[in-house]
Amino acid sequence: MVLRVGTRGSKLALTQTDWVISKLMGHYPDLKVEKVIIKTTGDKILDSPLSKIGGKGLFVKEIEEALFREEVDFAVHSMKDVPSQVPDGLEIAVIPPRESAMDVWISHYKSLRDLPKGARVGTSSLRRSSQIKRLRPDVEVLPLRGNVDTRLRKWEEGFFEGIILAEAGLNRLGIKIPYKRFDFNEMIPAVGQGALGIETRKDDHHTIKLLKALHSEETALAVAAERAFLRVLEGGCQVPLGAHAFLSESKLTITGFISDLNGETFYRETLVGEPKEAEALGEKLANILLSRGGKTILDSLYGR
Repeated sequence: MVLRVGTRGSKLALTQTDWVISKLMGHYPDLKVEKVIIKTTGDKILDSPLSKIGGKGLFVKEIEEALFREEVDFAVHSMKDVPSQVPDGLEIAVIPPRESAMDVWISHYKSLRDLPKGARVGTSSLRRSSQIKRLRPDVEVLPLRGNVDTRLRKWEEGFFEGIILAEAGLNRLGIKIPYKRFDFNEMIPAVGQGALGIETRKDDHHTIKLLKALHSEETALAVAAERAFLRVLEGGCQVPLGAHAFLSESKLTITGFISDLNGETFYRETLVGEPKEAEALGEKLANILLSRGGKTILDSLYGR
């Protein structure tokens, strides 16, 4: 039997897909898996921030279209790239165990706090940018897109005094470089950061059954809470927000925030609840932040 997997062509996307294939073949040694590389809109437009060109769905839309056309049997995504609403007929059927969800600081300066006034920090994420400006309103945040190697090269060439990357990407690519991990008080991660999502057609029960061997219910519950938070806040790449959930001692803890673009108006909260109520917990957290002033931020950003 041959399964076809849809993936983006970046080094990180291919590494993640190869990891999924390797784990799958560990369970089914006779299985053959064929990679189908699909170039997404997000891969084609590299000179503009995602918030300006349409947001998260740009990295999954063409792959989902290939799923609908039955050109591929499943797709591997970074969950932070997947919009909060999945198209009817498709589903994120499997979420493997999570890599690190944390952001890291890469710089010759020990930390963000050690930067000189006016230093240049590279990121195209509104989530990261607002939290940087909250901590250091005197630094200059400049756009930085491209794959991990491109971002590191631009830092090494001196375009920035520091850049922020996801630890998961560095780990998966095996890149060894000195960095400082942000703690949650400094930088709340993106929804789904560090987690992979395997998307299928809902009615493809055979493929789903095979893929279930890779599923982590613990990661899935945490990601479900985060994505429920995102869904209530109508968040794409146009809104600075983030959330991270984790299971500990049979309880689910989720921390989330929403902010204006400059990090001046910043609402953050942490809730603890039952894992079986993961989505309700994420929704509750989002509604708390909306009631505190998050709605005003959304109305302002969307011009309502």
